[in-house]
Amino acid sequence: RPPPPPDAAERRAAKPVLVYKVDQLPKYDLPLYLRARENLTLENVVVVPPREGSTFEVPAGHFFRICSVEGPQVGDLNLWNKNDMKERFYSSKTRQFHATHLTTGDRLWSNMPYIRPMATITHDTLGWYGWDEDGAGVHDVIGSRCDPHTHHVLSGTNYDKCCHSNLTRSLAKLGIEGAAEHVHDVFNVFMCTGYTHDTKQYFMKASPVRPGDFLEMFAEIDLLGSLSTCPGGDCSAEHSSDTSKCYPLRVEIYKPADASLEGWTSPS
Repeated sequence: RPPPPPDAAERRAAKPVLVYKVDQLPKYDLPLYLRARENLTLENVVVVPPREGSTFEVPAGHFFRICSVEGPQVGDLNLWNKNDMKERFYSSKTRQFHATHLTTGDRLWSNMPYIRPMATITHDTLGWYGWDEDGAGVHDVIGSRCDPHTHHVLSGTNYDKCCHSNLTRSLAKLGIEGAAEHVHDVFNVFMCTGYTHDTKQYFMKASPVRPGDFLEMFAEIDLLGSLSTCPGGDCSAEHSSDTSKCYPLRVEIYKPADASLEGWTSPS
């Protein structure tokens, strides 16, 4: 490093300013979501096997839960507008509007030029975790997804059960052409991550998720989702291999009582 200038301390003392003023964003309507959650009817269940990807659909005005059922497991989530796949989840804008890790009250935003809430997190059984002494949190929108290309660059070997590949195959099973082009940076559900204090490098650690935990979201628009069970399992050691213990994840789709959504409209 070059030597610091005489006024280095003064330059470093500049006060941080939030990049985005989010006061104009739609407010989290807690009473509405609580009312809607009071009487839910389970309409569909999709079980994603270990080291695979599966798609699911959620109509606007329905809830969906990603559930831990057998053991600690991280899931990589992609979302699209079911009626127009050009609109999809935008992790970086979501991160800028909310934080590096999401929980109840945060929303998953779509890409430009749409930029509207696709889903709202309405319940998080891991909401107690917060930030630990390493600076880690749960449910991140930092990481992109494990993929075979990066794996080959770093190891010189081929691996085809990365989350990118799992998500791609799940779309291909629907007959979607150019499936890989639709796969995008993910919402890392249950993943525990942060930046190291000294070098600010991205790290992961064992997920605190346990069977019975779930992350619940409300579909603000008609959604097509795809979830990959990460080959790293709980991501306590690695994320692109067949050595980690992996478990399935369960996606549950719920319909609220008809009258419970009075006052809610899908964002335009």
